Amino acid sequence: MGVPQQLAERMSMAEQHEYLRTKFSRRTMIRGGAVTLGAVAGGTFVPGATARAAVPTQRAPRTETVDGALVAPFGRHLAYGSDARTEMTVSWQVPVAVRKPFIRIGAHPWDLSHKIEAEVRSLYTPAGVGASGDHTQYYVHARLTHLRPGRTYYYGVGHQGFDPAEPHLLGTLGTFTTAPAYKEPFTFTAFGDQGVSYHALANDSLILGQNPSFHLHAGDIAYGDPAGQGKPSDTGFDSRTWDQFLYQTESVAKSVPWMVSYGNHDMEAWYSPNGYGGEEARFTLPDNGPDRTNLPGVYSFVHGNTAIISLDPNDVSYEIPANLGISGGTQSTWFEAQLKRFRAAHDIDFVVVFFHHCAYCTSTAHASEGGVRQEWVPLFEKYQVDLVINGHNHQYERTDVIKGDEVVKKLPIGGTAFPETEGVVYVTAGAAGRSLYAFSAPDSYEGHENEVDSVASFVNLKDGKKNETVTWSRVRYLNYSFLRVDVNPAPRGRYATLKVSGIAETGDRIDHFTVARKAK
Repeated sequence: MGVPQQLAERMSMAEQHEYLRTKFSRRTMIRGGAVTLGAVAGGTFVPGATARAAVPTQRAPRTETVDGALVAPFGRHLAYGSDARTEMTVSWQVPVAVRKPFIRIGAHPWDLSHKIEAEVRSLYTPAGVGASGDHTQYYVHARLTHLRPGRTYYYGVGHQGFDPAEPHLLGTLGTFTTAPAYKEPFTFTAFGDQGVSYHALANDSLILGQNPSFHLHAGDIAYGDPAGQGKPSDTGFDSRTWDQFLYQTESVAKSVPWMVSYGNHDMEAWYSPNGYGGEEARFTLPDNGPDRTNLPGVYSFVHGNTAIISLDPNDVSYEIPANLGISGGTQSTWFEAQLKRFRAAHDIDFVVVFFHHCAYCTSTAHASEGGVRQEWVPLFEKYQVDLVINGHNHQYERTDVIKGDEVVKKLPIGGTAFPETEGVVYVTAGAAGRSLYAFSAPDSYEGHENEVDSVASFVNLKDGKKNETVTWSRVRYLNYSFLRVDVNPAPRGRYATLKVSGIAETGDRIDHFTVARKAK
């Protein structure tokens, strides 16, 4: 993106941002306030419902230069709000500036009378910043609140000249379903490191077939920055990759909340000091994290009996330190408070944590992140986190039950872990679409077990890589795949379960195990 290599290696993300801004632009950035839009009323909405526009980033959109009837929205993607039972954000993209964007919503496809104004966030990338040229992207968001729990809604997105309620545009409608008010069985899926490729599209198609309630994306989303070191020196940076990504992902993300966490490839120095200005234009995530300014990808939500927490490991990464220490410790403090709150809640059985860098992985590329082990693994163990999902390493790997960096219990394929009395299971699900990495030990997966006593690997520490020989690598699969989790509640005192499966791009199951916990 234009910073000389020798400088980029010494710069933090904030320093890189300042360098690029000074070199390429002196435009005034616009940071508007949140705007409360019109209330939604009617039989399927709680009276007083609102759509709240999020904060725009970068400069204001240009005046419309084409007929809106000739511009079709694309790249629809959903995200829960802080309360997944009553809040949903619908986001999309338009290729050029449009006037008066809006969303229509209702309980039936023939009843879309609720028309709510939406907000445009334009994202400008000047010539000289990577390969993008003089390019403006237009992202549109409508944040819906006061919805009814467990209800399916129909929606259509449009703008002046393009009304999805018109008969010839009814095929553009989508649906979403809010989280239930009570405990009930559900499925969610997860992966990381997707990008734009045939394999990424194939995984999306398979995920849609699982009928998940939501999907977790554990970072390195589109790879607009292919370098991934938090350095803007790579001329391959291209913001338009995001257009391709959102178009690719729409088939599933238009109906399944696409809950993202940010990885090292998601830091793009041009847009903001923390590198996340581009992400804030493209996504609207729950706003209940510890620091929306520095950590927009840190949040939590609850679906049924399961709490989900997204963390930002760029804050604690020794391997890629562009944002190391950006939270000043507030993320870990917030994380522990969340764990304490969820463990005390009478209606939450499971706590699942997802983020990018791996606590435990034997990939020959990145392997394990010592900052995560140092900062968060003690909290996983103290509060008996039920499942940790990571990306970063482009393969599938699953550990035994771990506590104190040691194997507490071997967890064979088909086995059951009891986190209340044993330890934590970690899954690396980073084979969503990008080129694959390698293992130092043979693959070992369902139907093709090849157990070894130990695996040679390394961990990234403050002073560099440290070699280690580990015994916790139980399942290894070097091909494209994703994670499916079936959540099954139970009466109080009986065992609720997470049925966890690794699914290959072929549709074959490569791993399965159970996490069991006595229901509250």
